[in-house]
Amino acid sequence: MNRNRNIAWILLFALLTIPYSVILGQVKTGIEVLREREFDLLAGKRVGLVTNPTGVDGQLRSTIDILHAHVNLVALFGPEHGVRGDFSAGDHVGNQVDEQTGIPVYSLYGKSRKPDPKSFDQIDVIVYDIQDVGVRSYTYISTMGLVMEAAAEQGKEMVVLDRPNPLGGNRVEGPLVETGYHSFVSQYKIPYIYGLTCGELALFLNEEGMLANGVKCNLRVVPMEGWTREMTFDRTGLEWVPASPHIPETRSAFCYPATGIIGELDPNMIGIGYTLPFQVLVTENVPARKLADALNSLGLEGVIFRPIHFKPYYMPKQGIPLQGVQIHLTDPGKAVLTEIQFWFLQEAHKIDPSFNPFTGKEGRYPMFDNVTGSDKLRTQMMDDLNFGEVVGFWNKDSEEFRERSVKYHLYK
Repeated sequence: MNRNRNIAWILLFALLTIPYSVILGQVKTGIEVLREREFDLLAGKRVGLVTNPTGVDGQLRSTIDILHAHVNLVALFGPEHGVRGDFSAGDHVGNQVDEQTGIPVYSLYGKSRKPDPKSFDQIDVIVYDIQDVGVRSYTYISTMGLVMEAAAEQGKEMVVLDRPNPLGGNRVEGPLVETGYHSFVSQYKIPYIYGLTCGELALFLNEEGMLANGVKCNLRVVPMEGWTREMTFDRTGLEWVPASPHIPETRSAFCYPATGIIGELDPNMIGIGYTLPFQVLVTENVPARKLADALNSLGLEGVIFRPIHFKPYYMPKQGIPLQGVQIHLTDPGKAVLTEIQFWFLQEAHKIDPSFNPFTGKEGRYPMFDNVTGSDKLRTQMMDDLNFGEVVGFWNKDSEEFRERSVKYHLYK
């Protein structure tokens, strides 16, 4: 009897220690599928590559190094943070030479965010391989679109190596970008969370005439194998590589759309400068316990709010005691991520009417409006912070976009 019990415990321990990649089966990203196809789309061609540290295979080998070893890789193109991740958010990225390969690197986050025609003279095909976070304001998809425009204008082939949308492929939240509010953080008329992989989005932009002047590039997407629409990143069996310095883990990617918009008003308010970037919502004076109770009483699905106190280590409020809530996503599939930050503004203002992060932040209004896609959310909320009166506007475009984008789905 004891022997059988011991065997059972051993088997249970073995099951608990098996990596998810073994249990679930690791998703094969576009670079791995392309490698299995012996790089057929790139054979005999001069290749350019747009990538950053997230461009890796399932064993964390860089796409730069993989292509350098197997095809005629002649040029690299660096988005925000650079091809090797050696630039901070917002830093000017200059042209340089990649130290590991000796290949020239052309900046896509400097004087121009679109490839210079001269840099395209030396290539026949441009490859895109970057892990994004499934959110419109994250600049990598804007880079992808501008590269597609350049490829169309210069008559070059474009290959997108597909990767998972870490939020899954079914979540769509937020309104479309309105005329006058297109920018590098809202380049295209899509919702804030758009529910597509980068490959699917590339197809959507190309076929829906959303590139500048309605141009279309000669686009090929290398799909993943093993990914399905309900699959969030934690279920892919893949290792998460920080998408940027403040998105170090998959949890950060989920919380980014839950707090990042109001972070344009005050980054310390959402945990930038502390160890929980995008995972908290805090103020100087609103009592943490009251705020947590108020938010929990709303009954928002899939999320629990826990009181938290800390002092930021950097940014404007360095060393100042802050208090508020930490966001715990207990069921991310049910949580409406983007709304969380706006309910926070509402409830914090109810507790302390003096709390209003729009006050004195007029210089931040243009960026806030560009991120949200219009000035309507700000102008309707900035006086009384009543999100209950605005929530209908925030959700008005979601279903129509979901239906419109279905024909570009590559996965079930």
